[in-house]
Amino acid sequence: MSTEFNRRSFLRSTTAWGAASLSAGPALLSRAAPSRLLRVAIMGLNDRGRAHVRGWAAQPDVEIAWVCDVDRRVLARAAADVEKTTGRAPKTAEDVRRVLEDRELDVLSIAAPNHWHAPATIMACAAGKHVYVEKPGSHNPWEAEMIVKAARHHRRCVQMGNQRRSMPNIIAAMEAVKAGAIGRVLTARCYYTRFRPPIGRGREAPVPEWLNYDLWQGPAPERPYRDNVIHYNWHWFWHWGNGELGNNAVHTLDLARWALGLDRPLRVTFGGGRYLTNDDQETPDTGVAAFDCGSVLVTWEQSSSHARKGEPLPLVAVYGEKGRLVLTDAGHKIFDADGKEVAQAESGVTPDVVRGPGGEIEHFGNLAAAIRDGAKLNSDIGDGQTSTMWCHYGNMAIRTGSMIHVDAATGHVLNNPAAMALWKREYRPGWEPKF
Repeated sequence: MSTEFNRRSFLRSTTAWGAASLSAGPALLSRAAPSRLLRVAIMGLNDRGRAHVRGWAAQPDVEIAWVCDVDRRVLARAAADVEKTTGRAPKTAEDVRRVLEDRELDVLSIAAPNHWHAPATIMACAAGKHVYVEKPGSHNPWEAEMIVKAARHHRRCVQMGNQRRSMPNIIAAMEAVKAGAIGRVLTARCYYTRFRPPIGRGREAPVPEWLNYDLWQGPAPERPYRDNVIHYNWHWFWHWGNGELGNNAVHTLDLARWALGLDRPLRVTFGGGRYLTNDDQETPDTGVAAFDCGSVLVTWEQSSSHARKGEPLPLVAVYGEKGRLVLTDAGHKIFDADGKEVAQAESGVTPDVVRGPGGEIEHFGNLAAAIRDGAKLNSDIGDGQTSTMWCHYGNMAIRTGSMIHVDAATGHVLNNPAAMALWKREYRPGWEPKF
């Protein structure tokens, strides 16, 4: 069956379903209200996808109904893990469009690569599904706008996966800052330090028999299969990923923005480059981005070329007139203006054994509560994409070698045609997101 035929069939079914959801959104929830059961599909089962399985399996009245991946090995393993954990075998599919045809499905949980985030979310919203989507949620600024419009248009709950928004320790720290624990906030510094080994020079190679490479590419314009891209190194190619800004800065910049009460920056610069190795990676391994917000400044410093072990660098340090707040995954500390520690709290969250700080259980639970009971999302896609846009601005700055000036009202880039040329990507024929 051809991809084009599947696409046309999918669009016919989801157009009708999406139109119905506009007038029958609450009815979608009432269908499951007697048992409060939510049926969830997980798309992308490597790395973060395993955390999705664990996070959803821990929720009451949730059935992992589908698992979806283009890697047949991973798909089979995940299905077996779900059955072992929950006692119920999920359905399996390589193509998310098949999953979305299930009218009994409530939620699509997306842990696929970045270039899939917005297209899959938009398709899911049109099909009447709520969505949990990993950060950054969009591959480019145009998608950042589209994903929010789709969520609003179809009246779906869409939660972005910056799970620290649901960690009790982080919430308490933010409340302390808002209550004046460090006085008027002035600036924040964000850090990411880790050694990432070289990926070498890849070669064109036959597509492995276990991989549906056509579906892996999905919305992205076709490129030949190369042997050093899948499953993780796509992060370091602009065609599919967003570098370390879209991979990790979105977490810490989100925390800084939250602590300082910020919306959009006004001016953005990013200096850095690839300093460790001369390999296929296109994105910086070292750099410093600065976000001038008018009355406050936020910086992001990354070192993927050196782990900087022995340096006690936090995730985020927030500086105020009366002291500073230091955030780590282990907890937070507050210091007065003389550097004396005056308060501390441990996170109380078990680290994610797959990767990351934990917080998935709380974050998935928050989405479930929003769907069932109308609870406020801790990371609604609109607010999440505001943080993601900071990363897009930073990547525009380093890719064009220019300062990015941002229109405070629209978020668009001012007087910089080279940067605006990066606002939207090209899509494979028939794959451009629409709703």
